[in-house]
Amino acid sequence: MNLRHPEVHLFFNALTFFTRIPAPSWVEFSDSNLNHASRYFPWIGLIVGATAALVYLVACMLFPPAIAITLSMVATVWLTGGFHEDGLADVCDGFGGGWKKTQILTIMKDSRLGTYGALGLVFALFMKFQTLSLIEQLIPALLLAHTLSRFAAITLIYSDDYVREDQQSKAKPLANRMSRRELMIAAIPVLLCLIPLGPKIWLVIIPVWLMRNWLSYFFRRWIGGYTGDCLGATQQLCELTVYLYFCLPFILAA
Repeated sequence: MNLRHPEVHLFFNALTFFTRIPAPSWVEFSDSNLNHASRYFPWIGLIVGATAALVYLVACMLFPPAIAITLSMVATVWLTGGFHEDGLADVCDGFGGGWKKTQILTIMKDSRLGTYGALGLVFALFMKFQTLSLIEQLIPALLLAHTLSRFAAITLIYSDDYVREDQQSKAKPLANRMSRRELMIAAIPVLLCLIPLGPKIWLVIIPVWLMRNWLSYFFRRWIGGYTGDCLGATQQLCELTVYLYFCLPFILAA
């Protein structure tokens, strides 16, 4: 394998943007590379999910399951720098406190955490803990949730428009259109997680896709498209959707 291949540079651009993991010194960083690195977003999700699973397995050797799950959640937040949780909080603040497009976008740009954002984070983290505490197939659920949720988020880049606050503002590096080839590359880790799990689990695509489509409609209705914060919120809510699916009675009884 050629370690200096352009795709390798794109992967490491995505890795350093979405996690705290450093890249080799020879990696080329640029807005152009980062723009095309979104195809590796689900691959980064696979790494984050594997980290969560590993921390859980090791912690279970020392602590009760509830503490192991908490440590697993802490590990993913630390690894990503709370990147997507921050997006969820900003979306809750923006859409909770704003009534017009300009108001919503202005509030989402504010670095301060508001009441809606705090409530959104508390409820989301509480629901994650509760669902993870009930899931029997926890390792597959973690791998799939982190991977599929990130794929659902980047499909907004493929289908929807990036929202500019004004005509002079520039799209963020990851906020450009994706090609069909890039989308296919992004889908590979999702398939790797889904295929071994069987038809019952494959159906998780339905609720995740419904959540993704509802969020797409909601964002387009209020602000005409998506922002980076919208992508983060989509990832978080689709991740939670996967955990909720694993808690359905016919899955738990399998």
